[in-house]
Amino acid sequence: MNIAIIGAGYAGMSAAYDLIRAGHKVIIFEASDQAGGLASGFKEHHWDWSVERYYHHWFASDQHMLGLIDELGLNHKVLFPRPYTVLLHNGKWYPFDSILQAIMFPGLGWGINKIRFGLVGLYLRLTKNWRALEKITVDEWMRKWAGSTVYEKMWEPMLIGKFGLHYKQINMAWFWARIHARTTKLGTYQGGFQAFADDFTGQLRELGVRIHLSSRVRGIRPSHPNPLSGGEGGGDGGEGVILETETGPQKFDQVLSTTSPHQMAKLAPDLPQNYLQELRNLKSIGAVVMTLALKHPLSEQGYYWFNVPKDAGFPFLAVVEHTNYLSLKHFGGDHIIYCGDYLEPDHEYFELSEAELLERFIPALKRFNPDFKSDWIRKTWLHRTRYGQPVPLLNHSQSIPAIETPLSGIFFASMSQVYPWDRGTNFAVEIGRRAAGLMMKRWDESSI
Repeated sequence: MNIAIIGAGYAGMSAAYDLIRAGHKVIIFEASDQAGGLASGFKEHHWDWSVERYYHHWFASDQHMLGLIDELGLNHKVLFPRPYTVLLHNGKWYPFDSILQAIMFPGLGWGINKIRFGLVGLYLRLTKNWRALEKITVDEWMRKWAGSTVYEKMWEPMLIGKFGLHYKQINMAWFWARIHARTTKLGTYQGGFQAFADDFTGQLRELGVRIHLSSRVRGIRPSHPNPLSGGEGGGDGGEGVILETETGPQKFDQVLSTTSPHQMAKLAPDLPQNYLQELRNLKSIGAVVMTLALKHPLSEQGYYWFNVPKDAGFPFLAVVEHTNYLSLKHFGGDHIIYCGDYLEPDHEYFELSEAELLERFIPALKRFNPDFKSDWIRKTWLHRTRYGQPVPLLNHSQSIPAIETPLSGIFFASMSQVYPWDRGTNFAVEIGRRAAGLMMKRWDESSI
C-alpha cells in the first residue's frame, strides 16, 4: 500500500519505521527543514552538539522510546547524566530529586504533612486504576488526601504554572500518570536530540522511506472516483485519499496526520462534523522558550532544573541550565540556559519581540545569581509554539478522537491522544506505532 505521513516528528517517524518494514511504500511530508518535531534542535558553528528548541529528556522508564532506540542499534548513544532539580522555599533553593532530598526538604516540616506527602506519592506509584481518577480534579483529590498544606506547597504551583486558568479543572489521572511513569533519572542522546532524529531519518531513508522536508501539506480529502495520474503516491484508482501538496495533488491508499488537532481540522474539512468538533474541543496550552548562551554559569551550585513558582514574581515557569546536565565542552564553552513557560495561545509572549522578552527576563535572572549581568549573554534564541501541552479535563478519555477517523484511509495521531500519559517523545513513539498497526490491520481487512 502507498502511505503518506504528515509530520516527521517522533510519531510520524515511528509509524513510518513499522510500515516500511512491513513492505509498504511510505512518504513523509514535513513542513520544517528538519525532522524531530518539537524535539528538534539547533546548533552553532562552534558547538559539537545541538540544543533542543524546547528542552527535552528521556526517563529511565521510557520503554517505547528506549525500546525503539535499541531496535535501531543506537542504544550505545543514550546517556543518563546525573542532574539536580531544585525547589524554592523561603528564598532558598533546595535539591528535590531523590527520596532522601524529599525527606530533608524543609518546606513541609517534619510532621504529618511530610508523611501524607510520602503516602500519596507511594499510592500513585502503585495504583493502576487511573480511570477512577479522571472523574475528579487534581485540586479536589489532593486537598482531600494530601491536605491543603502539602498540595499548595508542592503541587499547586506546578499546576498553575503549566495550565494557568485551567489548573483547577485538570483531572487527577493526568497527574497520576506523571508520578506513576516518571523517574528522577534523565536521559539524552549523544550529540543531542537532533542527532537522534538525523540518525533515525538516515535509517528510514536506507529502508526506502522518502522524507520531504520543507514540504507543507495544504489539505487532505477523500479520493474522487476517477484515479489521479502522476505524483509520488501512485495509487490504483477508486478508493484512496488525496493529499494537497505544494507540488499538486497526490493520491495515497492511506494517510496518517500527526499534526495538532486544530491543524487536522483545517487540513481535513470533509471529516464528519462530530469528529471535527471533537478535534476543535481539545484544549491546549502554548509554550515559549528562550535559550541563552552565557559566558559564565548561572547557578553557582551547579543546579540543573529550577522549578519556579509563578506567585514568587518570576516571568517564567522554569529555568534549566543545560550545561549543568551536559558538559559545556559540547557547546564551545557556552553556558546554555533555558527560560521556559506554558501560556495561553493568545498570551502577549507570543507577540513580543525577542528583545522585549529578554528585557522581561533579565531582572529575574539576577535572582538566581546576584552577580549576573546582561553582558554575560553572548546570544539568545526564541522558540514558540501554540500547541505545547494538551489540557486534560474531567472524563477526558471520553473526549479523545479515534486514531482511525470516520473517513476511509485517513488516520490521526497526536500528543492529545496519548492520555492519560503526558506528552513527550516516549508516548509519541507509542501512538505512532499503534497508528501504524491500525492502518495495516484495516488494510488487511479490506483486502480479504
